[in-house]
Amino acid sequence: MTDMKVKITTNPADSHWGDKALISVTGSEVTIHLGDSTERLRIVRKAARQIDALGIPSVTLKGEWTPAEQIAFAISFTKVRNSGQVHFCDNQDLTAVEQTFAARQFTRKLTNDTPEALAPMDLATQSAEWLSSLNPQAVKYNIISGEALAEQGWIGIYNVGRGSERPPAMLELDYNPSGDDNEAVAYALVGKGITFDSGGYSLKSSEGMLDMKCDMGGAATVTGALGLAIMQGLKKRVKLYLCCAENLVSGHAYKLGDILTYKNGVSVEIVNTDAEGRLVLADGLIAASQENPGCIIDAATLTGAATVALGNDYHAVFSLNAALSQSLLSQADTQQEKFWPLPLELWHQEKCPSAFADTANSRPQKGGGGGGASNAAGFLSRFVQEPQNWLHLDLAAAYHGSATAEMPAGATAAGVSTIAAFMQA
Repeated sequence: MTDMKVKITTNPADSHWGDKALISVTGSEVTIHLGDSTERLRIVRKAARQIDALGIPSVTLKGEWTPAEQIAFAISFTKVRNSGQVHFCDNQDLTAVEQTFAARQFTRKLTNDTPEALAPMDLATQSAEWLSSLNPQAVKYNIISGEALAEQGWIGIYNVGRGSERPPAMLELDYNPSGDDNEAVAYALVGKGITFDSGGYSLKSSEGMLDMKCDMGGAATVTGALGLAIMQGLKKRVKLYLCCAENLVSGHAYKLGDILTYKNGVSVEIVNTDAEGRLVLADGLIAASQENPGCIIDAATLTGAATVALGNDYHAVFSLNAALSQSLLSQADTQQEKFWPLPLELWHQEKCPSAFADTANSRPQKGGGGGGASNAAGFLSRFVQEPQNWLHLDLAAAYHGSATAEMPAGATAAGVSTIAAFMQA
């Protein structure tokens, strides 16, 4: 069996397949039966997992599929090992669907790469080279690494990453399709790029550490979103900042009780070395703010609290501007991706107090205590020059440690389409 045709229908399966059958097989054709369900994408994803379980190496989608249904099928059908191939419907949507899938596959590959294969410099370099390949004339970039980070004042990335033998890095990338150096920056994207998170001296358990190759999922997501927008012909200027480091334990690692003073003057006491994502993002947010962009979006696999609140099904959205967050949520609805707003007020800046610095990087409690995701967002707001123009995304749905009925194990790349559409709008 080399290639199967897969079509989609609202008709129920024949009775001999069972009353609740999602798929039926006739010769070299598989039919997905949606019935009258209002959860079409969920059924498509479940059916894709069932078809993959049949060991079919290659499928071709035929008939009346929406672009979102094709992408949902492809993401659920393909997996990290022994993945099958998907050929999309040969219709007017083909180019758009192929572009979206390419961007999400790039994001998934980065996120699924092992910590050994993806050092901080590798994450920065691979992201920059891929984006450059999409429009070489419009992309310029610079990577700051190692001791140069400390010399230039990027002390969050430097300190989190200095415990590793492989140096931390900060990617600064400028996508400027007009070529005009005076062109205003419409969007700045900031991504958490922790290529492995041991927790540092606040050491994670073995179970808690197992999936921490995915802790650069924010960097991969904003890179994938910018890549998709470039492929779609984005005309606006965008700057990208990836904050890349390994959070390891060594004689050179940063320690509990250390105080970091950032470029904007904010001092931070380290009460938990496992709350490192917000420390590296602070540098990226300061750098982004210096460009006075119309909007800053940061993305990170930041807190377990967001996962407790939303499971692995939704990304959390935080903003001090209700209209701005609603605009993103509207684009998420259009792209049929799941985001959900969680609370953020300026007083969340006060939720991590310190007797020795302007703020601590967390609360000295397991998981940061109650409201941990909002408290982390409040911490980040200290480093944004114009908080009303800022969106923070806590990516609870970026990765699945094990397969589910709808998704294979590993990265999902959820959110790529929404961020790209938001920038296009």
